[in-house]
Amino acid sequence: MSHPIAAQLPAAKVEDFRQVTPLLQNLATSRRGLMLTPFIAALPASFLSDPAQAINPDETQVTLPSQFQWKPALPGAPAQSAETVPLFGSTDKPGPYAVLIKWYPGYMSAPHTYVTDRLCFVISGTWWVNSGENFEPEATVPVPAGGFVRRVAHTPHYDGVKKKDKEPVVIGIFGQAPIEFKLTDPTKPPIREV
Repeated sequence: MSHPIAAQLPAAKVEDFRQVTPLLQNLATSRRGLMLTPFIAALPASFLSDPAQAINPDETQVTLPSQFQWKPALPGAPAQSAETVPLFGSTDKPGPYAVLIKWYPGYMSAPHTYVTDRLCFVISGTWWVNSGENFEPEATVPVPAGGFVRRVAHTPHYDGVKKKDKEPVVIGIFGQAPIEFKLTDPTKPPIREV
């Protein structure tokens, strides 16, 4: 092919260019075609370039939702109450960590504390939160998807999803470990049905 662009293409891509060229030439013969030609002309660039290289897992680590292995958030937690999946680091070893927590409707945590701040982003659903040593689920406030909650170290708090909500909430939590989870009243269950 004698077209100047074809001369710059790898041999494997010349045939692709040969098939696209008549289409672009035919479009240029009508008014609508003249308006569309610049947009369509940009498309072959993606088809003519070499395919993207695979992501280097030493530089970018990807975990897809289908790969998450959800587990009960606490030992002995009722089924379908609260689940967690670690994403990065560990909450019991020094260093940064990231986890997802999923609360199901009708369950909340008992008042508890951590020794480090926790930075929480609501990913989906509505998370009901409050602070204090007294468990008062009716006094919780809603935090919708997209909301942010900072849990300040050493301050008691509790949270979860009210029974009337139709879907679980998923929260992404980041912080420094170890977190040292501590119930304000260890004689009561850590997860409560509401």
